[in-house]
Amino acid sequence: QVQLVESGGGLVQAGGSLRLSCAASGLPFNNYVMGWFRQAPGKEREFVATINWSGSVTYYVDSVKGRFTISRDNAGNTVYLQMNSLEPEDTAVYYCAAKRTFLGSQSAGRYDNWGQGTQVTVSS
Repeated sequence: QVQLVESGGGLVQAGGSLRLSCAASGLPFNNYVMGWFRQAPGKEREFVATINWSGSVTYYVDSVKGRFTISRDNAGNTVYLQMNSLEPEDTAVYYCAAKRTFLGSQSAGRYDNWGQGTQVTVSS
């Protein structure tokens, strides 16, 4: 049974930083592409970042480029999202997700496995 468990969310002031973690179990982690998505109240789930199996390729939504960094530890079955210079517009529930192939890794509908999410709130 695949499990993805996010942690690290919280309340932070604008300009601050948070590091999200997603611990994976029940799957061959180093064979899976990992993604981070977010969903703000009343909005659709939005792609944030994705990373390939080895960590050599990453993509980001334009609004977080230069501020967020996705990384992974295949030995520890964990993917991270380092978030710096946070803005109130980053407030959302953040989800990690896993899929087999890199094709379509920016599309939420292409992921088979999802975590429960962690709340990130950025105050102005």
